[in-house]
Amino acid sequence: MPASTATPPAAVEARGWGWRYATRQAWAVRQVSLRIEPGQRVLLLGASGSGKSTLLQGIAGVLGGADEGEQEGSLHVAGLAASAARGHAGLVLQDPDSQTILARVGDDVAFGCENLGVPREEIWSRVGEALDAVGLDVPLDRPTSALSGGQKQRLALAGVLAMRPGVVLLDEPTANLDPAGVAEVRDAVGRAMDATGATLIVIEHRVEVWLPLVDRVIVLAPGGGVLADGTPREVLGAGSGGDAAPAVAHDLAAAGVWVPGIPPRVPPPPVHATGEALLTAHDLTVARIPGAVVAGPLDVEVRAGEVLGIVGANGAGKSTLGLTLAGLLPPAGGRVAASASLAADASPRRRRGQADDDPFGWSSRSLLTRIGTVFQDPEHQLLARTVRDELAVGPRALGLAEEEVSARVDDLLDRLRLARLAEANPYTLSGGEKRRLTVAATLAARPRVMVLDEPTYGQDATTWAELVAIIAGLRDGVDERGPLAVAAITHDEGVLAALHARRFEVTR
Repeated sequence: MPASTATPPAAVEARGWGWRYATRQAWAVRQVSLRIEPGQRVLLLGASGSGKSTLLQGIAGVLGGADEGEQEGSLHVAGLAASAARGHAGLVLQDPDSQTILARVGDDVAFGCENLGVPREEIWSRVGEALDAVGLDVPLDRPTSALSGGQKQRLALAGVLAMRPGVVLLDEPTANLDPAGVAEVRDAVGRAMDATGATLIVIEHRVEVWLPLVDRVIVLAPGGGVLADGTPREVLGAGSGGDAAPAVAHDLAAAGVWVPGIPPRVPPPPVHATGEALLTAHDLTVARIPGAVVAGPLDVEVRAGEVLGIVGANGAGKSTLGLTLAGLLPPAGGRVAASASLAADASPRRRRGQADDDPFGWSSRSLLTRIGTVFQDPEHQLLARTVRDELAVGPRALGLAEEEVSARVDDLLDRLRLARLAEANPYTLSGGEKRRLTVAATLAARPRVMVLDEPTYGQDATTWAELVAIIAGLRDGVDERGPLAVAAITHDEGVLAALHARRFEVTR
């Protein structure tokens, strides 16, 4: 990527800066004072909900005006107010779906360049270079709707790299990528920064992955301000190759920061022997679009008393398999069958006739209490105006008494550390908070089988451990219908190890 056509590296400066969303009483981030010099490479850390994503959106100038929220202090990019410096910073959001604009891959990557007025003859060479850099080897006319979640992350990053901004802002850029993809994207970012000299600020819980690329670590405090700021050695200590006092690293870990060498706690092994297969797939092929099979034929069982870890490369069809097992997509071929105990008393979808053991034939109400699904993208299943109401959607759909609804909601608010956000609009939550909310909302209906797609995405060390403990509790749980089961689609090897999961690899 030729440096001659890139925006010059830019400085970023915050002085007592904060932002509060219009629908929230609490500040999303507050009292941030720092200066990042042109060309510095910064890893931005902090507990879930400490305001990392909001700070990046502020730097990118996309938070909006007074009708969308309230600002305090000042935030400048390249000497200009961040809101007036658009084009100097390129942002890859936590949710790649939210910045997929156009229907075809090539057009989407070119979109930012077109808005910056890049000459037409230069745009398409930039598009090709950016797609090569992030390892997204698909035709330029591939529909963006046909990409997997991990491929959409690469697409979003390619669109930013093609713009060649002075500041590159990355919010969890590798969260949904397989291990090979993580290294590819990190290396692609490094090559781009070497070529352009751009300033880099990256939020990422995979701390070890980015340490070779960054020269500074900034940690935001949950209550506002900066908790730590220095070189990786000064901030993260011996786990990053440095000699900082152990107390510093342990204090950060206690605050929820992922610190190399200080792993979060994990639950004990399963308490029950593996039980019956609650879901069984035989010769199963899966597809999101009819006729476009993405994986199979597959033989797989989801068994009571264990966690099935569904793994594989990006684009292999893991999420599509999960949706098919959960009864949300019809099998493209073969079949999915529920056990007699899981299918008992299930009612059919309207106009489908008699319900059978295929979950796709069940009514939504029958699915709600039998198979709960947490999607890869949390925003795809947010329905209500407040966190509290979101948790009540399932129980109310089941016709439960309000006393029971309130009891379930209050319990989940406490267990998932969402009580302080009970009256907040779900869309104003951080990515990690949205993930915990969607897990909690699914748990509220108390299904016997849980299908979780990247359940620990966007979590700090503390909330990661809490979510893993909740999943372990599901694995070990028993209700009046019998033992429970979990299928988890994940690239997080730590989750699989912590839950003693049985691995099932989906290959292309």
